[in-house]
Amino acid sequence: MKPIVVHKYGGSSVADIEKIQKVAAKVVDAAAAGYGMVVVVSAMGKTTDGLLQMARQIAPEPPRRELDMLLSVGERITMSLLSMAIHRLGYEAISFTGSQSGIVTTDSHSNARIIEVRPFRIQDELARNRIVIVAGYQGTSYKREITTLGRGGSDTTAIALAAALEAERVEIYSDVDGVYSADPRIVPEARRLDEVDIDEMLTLSRSGAKVMAGDALEYARKHGIAIYAKSTWEPSSPGTVIRKDLCIEDRRFTAVSGKKDVMFVQFREAVDVSREADLFQCLNAIGAQDVLPFMSHVSLEGNRGASFLYSLENFHNRDSFRARVQEMFGKSVEIRDDIGTVTLVGAGVSEDRESHARVTAFLEEHRTLIRQVFVNPLGVTMLVASSDVDHLVRDTHALFIAAQWAEK
Repeated sequence: MKPIVVHKYGGSSVADIEKIQKVAAKVVDAAAAGYGMVVVVSAMGKTTDGLLQMARQIAPEPPRRELDMLLSVGERITMSLLSMAIHRLGYEAISFTGSQSGIVTTDSHSNARIIEVRPFRIQDELARNRIVIVAGYQGTSYKREITTLGRGGSDTTAIALAAALEAERVEIYSDVDGVYSADPRIVPEARRLDEVDIDEMLTLSRSGAKVMAGDALEYARKHGIAIYAKSTWEPSSPGTVIRKDLCIEDRRFTAVSGKKDVMFVQFREAVDVSREADLFQCLNAIGAQDVLPFMSHVSLEGNRGASFLYSLENFHNRDSFRARVQEMFGKSVEIRDDIGTVTLVGAGVSEDRESHARVTAFLEEHRTLIRQVFVNPLGVTMLVASSDVDHLVRDTHALFIAAQWAEK
């Protein structure tokens, strides 16, 4: 049996026919080198955004089941075209939807999670020396319903398949050549990182970094899979390796990320969250769409207060969500979507006394911008106005990441 390699190509890599043909050539080269190839694809370019726009022209908050039926079409277009392109190059290929690939999910439309993978058809086709193309971002629930995995779900598809197939490695291709210390569009002096610990990468992803989906990283961490993040168009770049238990002793801070598409939900003192009934009511209302917060804080000191941060990427019914929560809690809850976050990630946030003191001084210096601070062992997240995100990302990168480079 040939060693199996899983490739995943994002929407920018397959944005048009010419790019699909170039990806086909890249896949064929890997197959010619002796690998069994499984290729996971996203929808072409902005196809998903276009489909969402059409849906909202009909219904501002479309039914989530029907939205899954619609959005799953994008990846199916790409998989079919790529399979045709590979055939044109003289290699046998076959395309599968998520359900045909054996991806079984929960029944949560628009934000399903993978329960198990039954890759029998993929294994059969690999045994026939065919290249297998899989539509990412989708699966089928235990009720036989088509489901989607949320934004970035194609990453999760690729890593789940790599685990189920015991692949040699999984390579995630996009239009950037790896993980950077900050978004180069905001911080031009940001540098590519050769390696990133998977827990740090998960913190970065949850707080705004677009290179890798959070659910995919959780799956990789659970199954011990190393991820190679590479550029589709720059083969000479080694990219970034993301793996578990990485220790770089001379790096106290790894990267800074900013996120503007945030919904901030804060329960004020009028809601006593120390009372079990009130706390359950808060959490039940917040979880009404099966969309989990990427950050939260419930303060039992003084018996009052709770804050939740949500990414708006998977919030297809935000207006009804807002109306429901405000109906239940009235003036005791504040909901805002003009809020953003800036997150500094690195072991130095909590493990190094000197670095911790520097972070504390930085927070004090910028207290007029920062509304709230969330701290975990690998990161400190600052809640600010959306308009202040880029400015604070640049300041944070300069004072922690760039200063760290200067010390070496």
